[in-house]
Amino acid sequence: MIKINIEKKDQLDRALKQFKRICNDAGIFKEIKRSTYYEKPSEQRRREEKQREKNIRNIGKKKVKKVYR
Repeated sequence: MIKINIEKKDQLDRALKQFKRICNDAGIFKEIKRSTYYEKPSEQRRREEKQREKNIRNIGKKKVKKVYR
């Protein structure tokens, strides 16, 4: 459950923006979009494998430090 503290002086736009940012960081919007339609098990495995490969590449990029001079 996501909670945000709103003071009386805070504007509604600011509170809504903060709420959206927290939901986006938690991955809630992504999960809602993904679960809107039925996904076949084979498509789900393919998507998960693609995500694993992407994570491995990103870890490899983080390990390599580029030095510019």
